[in-house]
Amino acid sequence: MTYGPYDPARPGTTGSAPAGRGGRVKAALTVMTGWVALLWILEAVDAANGHTLDTYGIEPRDLSELRDVVPASFLHFGFEHLMANTVPLLVLGFVAALRGIRTFAGVVTVIVLASGLGVWLFSPEYSNTAGASGVVFGLFGYLLVRGFVDRRVGDIVVGVIVAAFYGSILWGVLPTTAGVSWQGHLFGLLGGVLAAFLFSTRRVAPTRFSGLIP
Repeated sequence: MTYGPYDPARPGTTGSAPAGRGGRVKAALTVMTGWVALLWILEAVDAANGHTLDTYGIEPRDLSELRDVVPASFLHFGFEHLMANTVPLLVLGFVAALRGIRTFAGVVTVIVLASGLGVWLFSPEYSNTAGASGVVFGLFGYLLVRGFVDRRVGDIVVGVIVAAFYGSILWGVLPTTAGVSWQGHLFGLLGGVLAAFLFSTRRVAPTRFSGLIP
């Protein structure tokens, strides 16, 4: 999934998406606050029902578990686990969503699938993996390299700032902490880098008549 010259998520194009910087900020904030609120609601429901939703985590190399690749990114093993992901997800997601909600949805889809499939393929036997940390690592990777892929100075600066604040999370891709899915982190990060190429604005080749097309 990528966008063309007339994607309403991009500034200066036609469509129903909010126009201008203020509209993009409002849209990004709405999406991310809604996403984080959903995660907390799901964890509250899970806790109230004896953690029955934990069964939607990913158990590796079981074909029936492939259906849990997506929902696992929206579930957590307790409020402490969720709290650890909430702030970085909110911050990194907000910054990434400023590019446009349609593009953001595509980026997140690539990250979720990459992280989940990496967990399914490489996690240890009899493990059960869930959480938004794979998405956090993916958004970090996406923001880190996006500016270099698109050759946009502003996005390079954003990537440098993101690296300064969150660069230490890269230790999470190493198998150093028991009970933490480095597989989800690593493949989420790789998914974010892949998404930066798949959704690069340099893939759009404007024509000399593009401004005449309604």
